[in-house]
Amino acid sequence: MTDAPAASAPATAGASAWVTVDASAIRDNVAELVRRAAPAQVMAVVKADAYGHGLVTAARAALAGGAAWLGVAQLDEALAVRAAGVDAPLLTWIYPPQADVRAALDARIEVTVGSRWNLETAVAAARERGRPARVQVKVDTGLGRGGVLTDWPEFTVALARAVADGAVEVTGTWSHFAWADAPRHPTVRAQQERYVEALAELERAGVDPGLRHLANSAATLTNPSAHFDLVRPGLAVYGLSPVPDLGTPADFGLREAMRVTARLTQVKRARAGQGVSYGHEYTTARDTVLGLVPMGYADGIPRHAGNRGPLQVRGRRHTIAGRVCMDQVMLDLGPGFDGAPGDEVVVLGRGADGEPTAQDWAEAADTINYEIVTRMAPRLPRAVIGGEPR
Repeated sequence: MTDAPAASAPATAGASAWVTVDASAIRDNVAELVRRAAPAQVMAVVKADAYGHGLVTAARAALAGGAAWLGVAQLDEALAVRAAGVDAPLLTWIYPPQADVRAALDARIEVTVGSRWNLETAVAAARERGRPARVQVKVDTGLGRGGVLTDWPEFTVALARAVADGAVEVTGTWSHFAWADAPRHPTVRAQQERYVEALAELERAGVDPGLRHLANSAATLTNPSAHFDLVRPGLAVYGLSPVPDLGTPADFGLREAMRVTARLTQVKRARAGQGVSYGHEYTTARDTVLGLVPMGYADGIPRHAGNRGPLQVRGRRHTIAGRVCMDQVMLDLGPGFDGAPGDEVVVLGRGADGEPTAQDWAEAADTINYEIVTRMAPRLPRAVIGGEPR
């Protein structure tokens, strides 16, 4: 998603479908997370173009809400944050051996070291620049993904040597849960215990672990014992529930920041027995009115949501009729529909307003709400409301 100044109505007046991002919702969600996490600080995760909400828009809104840190996955995203003039503590954690870590040092971006080669790269960059590299250590406590796992003892020795040599400064130590959305799952306690052990092992090696952080959105909302010095919410920043079986966004004091809207581009009558869309996987049961919605899987509508995905027209919920096409879906609007082309279709909105939600779509497509918001395509025009923070 490309950030731009807040769009006015004419920016989407001719669009067939568009995304609206409420910056004030992001700000207020972060303020609620800050309240819940206190005295721990909040790192707002704005990776993946801020879960589809716009990297710079979300970064500024999160800082306005009280976030002390920003976090992104990819180094290029971190550099883009700095290029936009956002000057806040910033952590990144994914970069290949070929990455220019020196650029991160120059931009005051803290890089994660979760392997020996990460550490060696940071040391080399520090020596070339003539100053310590500010790094955060990632330990794999059981997720089996990024971070130091079985070679932790050897890694701590090498890290302690780099610290003693003045090549690196450790500002934080972190890990990530495998099952935080199930707070009572045994892996949650096991990972937390392993994390505490890893912190102690660093200290015994003579390394100050710096800021301690483990909690993602789910743990921020459901597991205060995992807050430590800093929490790293991502999904909750955008007003979605990371634990939909335990509560809605409203239950956690959050509100959805993304709304996706389209306009009907065709409305026509059809006889009973009319097959609809590819393969005729939907057939009209009666004389009815069909409506064409100009969004498809190229725009972010999950193809698996055929005959299941929810949309709203004139305050009434409808389900996609038939298969999802690349650029469009069809609705059976019922025989009494008296609307017309140009009528608004709410694809995604706020549950508190009775609109289809990211969670509704996730259930319709057998996926998670994270995927629904992040997959909205760049070709959809974006508008920012709620006062884009500067």
